[in-house]
Amino acid sequence: MSTTITVKNIPPELYERLKLGAALHHRSINSEVIALIEASVTARKRKPEDFLASARAIREKTGRYELKQEFVDRAKREGRR
Repeated sequence: MSTTITVKNIPPELYERLKLGAALHHRSINSEVIALIEASVTARKRKPEDFLASARAIREKTGRYELKQEFVDRAKREGRR
């Protein structure tokens, strides 16, 4: 047997984001809310050593790319337009 929850006073911008997410995932708004609640409630905590291992693996894959200050400054300027 399912339980019903009523959510009141949802801000319009949040409701629009829920609608967009539901459309993106080909779900109803109700199914989208259930999926988001489920993901939030079942989110697992990672061990610090596992997190560090995945960060190191990503760093190894991207280590050949050098991020220079000039690139960062240009990206900031372009982002402000």
